[in-house]
Amino acid sequence: MKRWPLVATFILFIAVCISVAYWAMQLFKPLLRPVAAPPKAVQSAPRLDAAAVLFGGRSAIAAISNFQLKGVVVASNAAESVAILATGGKPAQAVKTNSEVIPGVKVKEVHPRYVLLLEGGAVKRVELPEEVKGRARVNVSTTLPNAK
Repeated sequence: MKRWPLVATFILFIAVCISVAYWAMQLFKPLLRPVAAPPKAVQSAPRLDAAAVLFGGRSAIAAISNFQLKGVVVASNAAESVAILATGGKPAQAVKTNSEVIPGVKVKEVHPRYVLLLEGGAVKRVELPEEVKGRARVNVSTTLPNAK
């Protein structure tokens, strides 16, 4: 029993150390800064044709391999636009919008860099080659001067 005062003193010393450490941490801790939430990312709606492909459906726009787009003439009136197409190794031919390239394949739309073809109800896209895309564009006026 002679050691009780020594053990009690040691336990009280540990308690004082813990108390001093706690209050020192409370005194010297940095202030909390307000944290701003990151802005929410805007997500565009997924394309339905992409989802159809995931579940075994067909894509609405597919690539055609046996057609080559050699050039386009885009008019201000979409019905007057012309696509220059080569099919199956044959020479290129000029085809107007809504006319047949070969039986069963029609030119649906003509755009400056690609043409949409309608084949058996499926819309297919034919791109211009890269060397043709880089050429300069020429604007031609179809208005005639007034004759006197």
